[in-house]
Amino acid sequence: IIGQGVAYYLSVNLDDFTSPLNIFVPKRGKKIVLNPSKAFEQKSINMSGIFSIQQEFDVKYVLVPKSFARDLLDYKNELSAIEIGVAPDADISEVKDELQSLLGDNFVVKDRFEQHALLYKILKSEKWAVYLILTFILIIAIFNVIGSLTMLILDKKKDITILRSMGADTSLIRQIFLNEGLMITLTGAVSGVILGFLICMAQIQFGIVKLQGTGSFVIENYPVQIQFMDFIYVFL
Repeated sequence: IIGQGVAYYLSVNLDDFTSPLNIFVPKRGKKIVLNPSKAFEQKSINMSGIFSIQQEFDVKYVLVPKSFARDLLDYKNELSAIEIGVAPDADISEVKDELQSLLGDNFVVKDRFEQHALLYKILKSEKWAVYLILTFILIIAIFNVIGSLTMLILDKKKDITILRSMGADTSLIRQIFLNEGLMITLTGAVSGVILGFLICMAQIQFGIVKLQGTGSFVIENYPVQIQFMDFIYVFL
């Protein structure tokens, strides 16, 4: 099974898998060979399909049976890597530390994040970029609230004068407008969080936003996960 990028560069016909794929690998232990044809191990294998995950993988990988790879690379029982699945509730860091202590320094133990560190760093930076953009939007919204409260104060000058004549001091008047500002912001924050939660639930249940190129991905809809702490951060 070959990656979509590999299929593109090799001009593989998607409808015809009868022609085998010829794979060449340098022979192990051969330093200098005058005849180039003897420097490579060559084997043929029939293709049965094409996979597409993301460009980084699609242009690099061809999936073959383990026996075929061992024969081609002249390996007996050796393995370059072993992938281990753990229980959903397992502590990944604890499992990793235990494996490392059992295997010693001759083996490198990596979790999923460390195996694809660059990809996850990009995703994390995108998340923080979204937070930053939303923060700027909220700052603009705060200035709008300040502007509306200022206009309200100017509009209510007569009422403020009446309140002063009835005995209200500056702190009480300030508290009135502060409470109104809090009511505006809290109403917006609460309603926004509730609306965001409903949109996320609708996406999870009904898959409103679809991924482009359906069939190339494991899932059809844009993935959404509701995390309680994200709602707290946005609200604050």
